[in-house]
Amino acid sequence: MEALEEREEVEEAAEDAISLMISDSLEDLDEETSGTSAESDFDWSSIDTSHLPSSYKTNSQQEKELLQLADHFFQQYTHLCPERKPLFIHPLNECGVQKFVSTTLRPTLLPFPDMYYWSGCASFVCDYLIMEPLKSPIAPPSSLYSPTTILKYQRGNCFDFAVLLCSLLIGAGYDAYCVHGYATLEMCSLDQTQELCPLLRKPPEVPEEEDPNKYRIRYPLEPQSKFELQQKAKKEEETESAHEEEREEEVVTEVGMPKRDPLHGLRVHAWVLLLPGKRKVPETFFINPFTGNDHSTTDECFLGIESIWNHKNYWVNMQDCRKGCKDLSFDLNDPICWEVMFSESNEPSQLSTESPKKDKNDTQEEGETDRSFEMPLSWVTQIRVSLREYENPFSRGKKVILYDKAKLEKWAAYANGDGLVERLTVYADPDRTEELEVKELFKHREDLLYMREVDKQTQLITDHFMPGHPLRLKVHSYTSLEPETGHTVEFYHMGRGDGLWKRFENATEMTEHFVGREDFLHTRHIEFGERDKEMENAGITADANPRPIVQIKEYFHRNPEKPADEDVEERVFMVIDDIIQLTYHLEVHDTIASKVVFCRVIGREKREDEIVLSRENTVKYEPWSPEKHKNMLYLYNLLWVLRAEQKDLKHHVRDAEAEMLNILTVREDEEANIKLSVSIYSTEKRGQQQGATVLEEEQKSPQSSLESQHIRGEAESLAHHTAANSPM
Repeated sequence: MEALEEREEVEEAAEDAISLMISDSLEDLDEETSGTSAESDFDWSSIDTSHLPSSYKTNSQQEKELLQLADHFFQQYTHLCPERKPLFIHPLNECGVQKFVSTTLRPTLLPFPDMYYWSGCASFVCDYLIMEPLKSPIAPPSSLYSPTTILKYQRGNCFDFAVLLCSLLIGAGYDAYCVHGYATLEMCSLDQTQELCPLLRKPPEVPEEEDPNKYRIRYPLEPQSKFELQQKAKKEEETESAHEEEREEEVVTEVGMPKRDPLHGLRVHAWVLLLPGKRKVPETFFINPFTGNDHSTTDECFLGIESIWNHKNYWVNMQDCRKGCKDLSFDLNDPICWEVMFSESNEPSQLSTESPKKDKNDTQEEGETDRSFEMPLSWVTQIRVSLREYENPFSRGKKVILYDKAKLEKWAAYANGDGLVERLTVYADPDRTEELEVKELFKHREDLLYMREVDKQTQLITDHFMPGHPLRLKVHSYTSLEPETGHTVEFYHMGRGDGLWKRFENATEMTEHFVGREDFLHTRHIEFGERDKEMENAGITADANPRPIVQIKEYFHRNPEKPADEDVEERVFMVIDDIIQLTYHLEVHDTIASKVVFCRVIGREKREDEIVLSRENTVKYEPWSPEKHKNMLYLYNLLWVLRAEQKDLKHHVRDAEAEMLNILTVREDEEANIKLSVSIYSTEKRGQQQGATVLEEEQKSPQSSLESQHIRGEAESLAHHTAANSPM
């Protein structure tokens, strides 16, 4: 038996050596596929540590006692679990001093609104820091620098990311923990080229709940053997695993990628764990500090956990991780699942229930750990982030993230003159050569444009505006800013008096949609004819040569205060043919609507100041035959009203055309002269903006500035003379 055990140990050592050789050969591949790996020429050993305080260079007496307890715990753990990997418990800091990992956390709440939420903290960390891979992919680092040093140099490995993020989350009030565990190659190397971009993920569809039939007959189930069911399930698992391997081999041979990661399950990674309870967190979840994304604890990318820690304690996972993290229990009070270093030493409930008086004869047994040990304060100085660093988190100017058939680019605010801060490009192929769609996000634009979507197939551009635009613009879709080329404009209708919320216009038609009008109008459609070609060829402008109005249609909602035979649902003004048609709403049991049609008298010239009404040019279909519709005087007055409304509608159409021309002119000017607004609270940027404006004015007209100063001096002297001579 001893010989067999020695042989197994030799084989395991050989396998470990082979794994190390493979890992060395894969590091170059990891850096090439990552796209966000750190610069290779940066040397951490050359950083200046002379300015650091004494807490970084030495250990206090309490810290020394803590390290002794940690060594004692480490020895016991190694003795009881010899097959487990060494714990990441007291690495070296940037000054070469051993520090316990819990004291490296520095809970801090940064004075920015977004940093009060976990998503804001995670986004800042993943954007501000540059990812560096671990020197050995299958072992934790030998050192763990302070969050202040990591922030200063804006780079670090997964443990540095996790410690900084956990410090910010604990400072914001979350129950957060750093995790030392194992993950997939893609997660450890920050390779997201096989993932779907989070911005493109559709929300899950909620299935409609069907009402169960409580009168359904329930038949008794046939008795079955549990042993047979277990054997059947085992066989199904074996066949499924075999099929999955075959599928993987087929896919791999097609794509031309390696079959599997040789270090699968051995790659070390660090991330953050959030437990429910504080800050209304509903359930336990993980945060990947490299991406800032949240993950379920059942995510297959996380392959196991060695230990977790916060600023108060340290826990070792004693559960089986052969199936990843999906079956793990995160009840840290369960001693079977988690081995704690200091048993509830810092719990408020334990401290408050301690009796103030103790028997002097009570002595601590030999070898028993002091349960009243209090974790020392963090040796790290306060984490500080300036407003400039917060607003400009990208050390390289911008950040590029590659996804499956997509590319996401990020810039800091004011980095681009047009206010562009984010651009998402969607491609048709995995090689990212054919663009399908581009979505751009903007900030601080005076024209209040915050998003632009471009369809590369149809060249359709859709601009989205925040509330407050002078023209009440909300959405503008177009292919060109030239008039009559097809424009769809949506308005913030609450700021308009006519209730218009959407308008579409091209060369031949215009459609308007309304909301909340007192006359119940909801749609108006206008058809245009062709312009006079002789006037157009003569070079006459479009204002002097308007498009003729062929037809105007209006649609109304049902007015419950009117009877159906008096409530118009649709009215049509055929301007060229001089025909007016009214269609009324239907009653509940009717199938054909009542109509009234006014036609032009044949053989008579059209005059706006007279109305010719006869039974020949008036057609009525009245299923319920109201008495007043039979009265010619009523129809005569109705026709007078309709003629007046038709005239008003013509003026409205011309005003709508002029409004569309004005919108296009304003938008063209805004795009040609893009201006960015600066917050009144940003004194630094406002000073820079004012200085640039003054310098520009002086460069443009130095003589005019001298004249203005001379005029200003004369005005001041005149005012002083007037004040001196005025009677008291």
